[in-house]
Amino acid sequence: MKKISILIPCYNELENVGPMSQAIVEMMTKNLPQYDYELVFIDNDSTDGTRDALRTICAANPKIKAIFNAKNFGQFNSPYYGVLQVTGDCVIQMCCDFQDPVELIPQYVKEWENGYKIVIGIKTSSKENPVMRFVRTCYYKLIKKMSDVEQIEHFTGSGLYDRAFIEVLRDLDDPTPFMRGLVAELGFKRKEIPYDQPKRRAGKTHNNFYSLYDAAMLSITSYTKIGLRLATFAGAAIGIVAFILAIVYLVLKFMYWDRFPAGTAPILLGMLFMGAVQIFFIGLIGEYILSINKRVMKRPLVVEEERLNFDTDKDGKPVEKTESAKETADIT
Repeated sequence: MKKISILIPCYNELENVGPMSQAIVEMMTKNLPQYDYELVFIDNDSTDGTRDALRTICAANPKIKAIFNAKNFGQFNSPYYGVLQVTGDCVIQMCCDFQDPVELIPQYVKEWENGYKIVIGIKTSSKENPVMRFVRTCYYKLIKKMSDVEQIEHFTGSGLYDRAFIEVLRDLDDPTPFMRGLVAELGFKRKEIPYDQPKRRAGKTHNNFYSLYDAAMLSITSYTKIGLRLATFAGAAIGIVAFILAIVYLVLKFMYWDRFPAGTAPILLGMLFMGAVQIFFIGLIGEYILSINKRVMKRPLVVEEERLNFDTDKDGKPVEKTESAKETADIT
């Protein structure tokens, strides 16, 4: 019997972990009874009681597992690490807020059985803020034009990944993984499933300007050279323009030396403009250096604090079950 792993990254999702676990268990039991399954939550150091809820859920069902991170390791590291910890023949990754519809699971599995190693969900529409939708669309199109690697528009990471692809990810040993880019860059032939993204079931989104900026910069520094090239081209262009203006100014000064007072305003404006350009590109180059620095340091993706319902730890060593899990196992 094939085994399907469902991975749910979560952070402060107290109102959603219970309904999500119930919805997935019902989906697997009713629609995919021919498969064994495990449901794995990876919690990124929640502070709202999510962990207590997960302990209760795991105690009631040994097929539901949980990994508790020692701290918040970011929106990319935690899901990527979770993908490497599952034990199924494939893993399906979904958000905990129900914005990735549970009804996609049978469609993913059907295409997987048809031979696709990767099956991903693509948002064709969304109930999110239309302004944010427009900004995301512009970003996807921009990064797609700038990147040497194919970029997938409106792909959030939700999808099914075969064990063969999981092993590819494991061999990468990348401390700053960007799953959306890796699927396009290193993935097998894939199937795309369109869907309409609903609103969050409950709670507030954890995306803010900083997290969205971090995602954009990770994509740009990992898959484009445009920032560095743009700095070179802009510097050359500004230098040529400045040289031409200097020649024009010199000629005019020779011709109308007593009637051509330039004043200090053009000089001041020029200095401010050049200063702004320099600071902008220093910051952009700094983003590339920061990305290189993270990769060179080789820090771990995630440091675990606790596991629930796993038979082995991340190194393959047996782990002791919690008392509640032991009681549940004895009953079942």
